[in-house]
Amino acid sequence: MGREVSESCIDSLLTEMVSSSYCNRFDANKPELAGRRIEAIGYQVGHQLAERYTMERPRFSDHLEAIKFICKDFWSEVFKKQIDNLKTNHRGTFVLQDNKFRWLARMSVDPSIENVDLSQDTSALAENKATQAMGMHLYFPCGIIRGALSNLGIPCAVSADISNLPAC
Repeated sequence: MGREVSESCIDSLLTEMVSSSYCNRFDANKPELAGRRIEAIGYQVGHQLAERYTMERPRFSDHLEAIKFICKDFWSEVFKKQIDNLKTNHRGTFVLQDNKFRWLARMSVDPSIENVDLSQDTSALAENKATQAMGMHLYFPCGIIRGALSNLGIPCAVSADISNLPAC
C-alpha cells in the first residue's frame, strides 16, 4: 500500500519512547502518565494510517466491516500478519488475538533483579517486572488501533492483555 518502514526502525523508536524519552526522563514516577503519552502518539499514527489505507474505499456500513478491515488489511500492513482470532459478544465488544505479536517477539527482559527482598519469590517478581515492561511497549500499538478505529467512526477503548511472555 505504499511506503514501508524497516521493522528495526519501529523497534528502535518504540524502545526509545518507552525506555528513555518518556519513562526515565519525564515520567519516571508516573508510568501511567508515560503510557498515556505513548498511547496518544500511537493514536495519531493510527488515525493517519487509517486515513491513508482507506482513501480509495467507500465508508464502512457497520462496525463489523470496519473491524474486519482492521483484522485483515490494517493489521497486515502495520504488523505484517493477520489477526489469529476475532471474537465478539455481538454487543460492541471485540477481542482481537495475535498469538505471536511481532513487536514483542524480539524483546527480552534483564533477568538480574536489583534490590530483591529475599522473602519474595524471585521468579514471580521477575515475571511481574517483565509483564510491566511489555505492557509499556503495548501502549503504542493500542494507540494505533484506537486511532484507526476512531478514523473509521468507531469511538472505543483499546487495551492489551499479555497471557504469554515471549521466550526463547
